[in-house]
Amino acid sequence: MDPTSPSFERDRHVRFFSDALEALPSDYEEQEINRITLAYFVVSALHILDALDRVDRDRIARWVLSLRRFPEKKTDFDDGQFYGFHGSRSLQFPNVDSEAVNLNGSHLASTYCAIAILKMIGYDLSSINSESITVSMRNLQQPDGSFMPFILGAETDLRFVYCAASICYMLNDWSGMDKKKATEYIIKCQSYDGGFGLLPGSESHGGATYCAVAALQLMGLIRDDFLSKPMLSSIVDVPSLLQWCVQRQIEDGGFQGRRNKPSDTCYAFWVGGVLSILGAYDIFDKCSLRAFLLTCQTKYGGFSKFPGQLPDLYHSYYGVCAFSMLREVGLRSLCAELGIPDGTIRGI
Repeated sequence: MDPTSPSFERDRHVRFFSDALEALPSDYEEQEINRITLAYFVVSALHILDALDRVDRDRIARWVLSLRRFPEKKTDFDDGQFYGFHGSRSLQFPNVDSEAVNLNGSHLASTYCAIAILKMIGYDLSSINSESITVSMRNLQQPDGSFMPFILGAETDLRFVYCAASICYMLNDWSGMDKKKATEYIIKCQSYDGGFGLLPGSESHGGATYCAVAALQLMGLIRDDFLSKPMLSSIVDVPSLLQWCVQRQIEDGGFQGRRNKPSDTCYAFWVGGVLSILGAYDIFDKCSLRAFLLTCQTKYGGFSKFPGQLPDLYHSYYGVCAFSMLREVGLRSLCAELGIPDGTIRGI
């Protein structure tokens, strides 16, 4: 490698994420309701960077657990609510201007992030009454197999099917979803070009394609050797899927999320993660991808969405994930289907 070429600045990235543990710039105020997601980015990034010693595990565990919503009694499972985790402390406060003064704001994405954090810091999940999570999660699955994110509804798409599958997998309890219906919904989201849209009939998108393939992997419908023994081929159009993914790498070496869009740091994970899950990570130009990602690496640590911009936690985290899949020296390997370090689920 040319000694004058840019290199992966691990120490700067460790400082960037370590600083984010204590305080964030004022620009993040509007993301207060997603605080648990931001914490997930930070903790998982430090774990991948092999710097989890920067995290006060007891402090993080207490905070995450404080965001849990519990049913008052077991019969509450029949009240149609979801008993998972809130995204932040602010969502636990009653809204005095609303009739729903006791609103349960537990959210599938927040619950996924919370459980992933607890797993990464080595917390024993057997003490959190996971049954109340999985049993009540059934209330969010729709007749077509999709999931809404929380009891008030909102959009239903592949993102929340993925979150539900991840939660069931990490808790080792699939009673929280109808896997057959979820699989049928995923299949309907594959587009004519091989990628997956967030909804049936919608445009193929890198993030949606990841959610589809990762959920199928977590549900046990993809084998590591599927390219030679194509179990998945009976479910989805694999050749078109692989072709669609490879076509997302464009001239500058980065991956785009959709056709006719610029490359973006995060899609190095969303699209690259699909290829990794499918055992096809060697079918694109990894050197060019690495070079693109290094143009998005900033002098402050972290990664920006596009070259020359300031870093943010979202793109910084997925930039680190991408370098892990590229087997950067000094980084822990990634469990691509969960977006956390490999070995976290079955022991570090």
